[in-house]
Amino acid sequence: MNAGRFVVLDGPDGCGKSTQARRLVERLGADGRDVLHTREPGGTRTGEAIRALLLDPSRGEITLRTELLLYMASRAQIVEEVLRPALAAGRLIVCERYLSSSVAYQGVAGGLGADAVAQVGAFATGGLAPDLTVVLDIDARAGLARIARGKDRLEGRSLEFHEAVRRGFLDLARNDPSRYSVVDARGAEDEVASRVWTAVAPVVASSSS
Repeated sequence: MNAGRFVVLDGPDGCGKSTQARRLVERLGADGRDVLHTREPGGTRTGEAIRALLLDPSRGEITLRTELLLYMASRAQIVEEVLRPALAAGRLIVCERYLSSSVAYQGVAGGLGADAVAQVGAFATGGLAPDLTVVLDIDARAGLARIARGKDRLEGRSLEFHEAVRRGFLDLARNDPSRYSVVDARGAEDEVASRVWTAVAPVVASSSS
């Protein structure tokens, strides 16, 4: 049985993580890898219901602490229902967002504190950490300009908030370079996909065949 691996693609809004996650999953599948593509919040029936609530722009009454705990509830569900079983089965997981998002959004930009959010996250996940988190880095203004559809509840926040989110991700990567890789999200889709693959390939290669 192959050793399971857990890769997260994360970053500021508009960084292209969904597109790059899809590209990565397609490449891994073409190489014959047993790969699971999921997202959070979401990835389970419970998580998708929480996601719809969290991202609804009409839900202005959700407080920051409630927001954090809803994200953590979705995360706790996907860890037990999806991620741990997939890893136990030797699958390679590509997940859009994880605990790094809560640290950046609610911890740093929201002001709840990166360490405090990380502690809550450790409880919610039972300590399950990715083998690698790829941070797709882009200037906050440029990232928001990429969003053509209507903005969700978090995307609609101020530019200053999103600039703080970006700083939060970069701080995480700077403080834990063995588990994070920062990838320039600017440029053509193919160029970014190549950069993502360069970051992820060593993790894929480290799984047994």
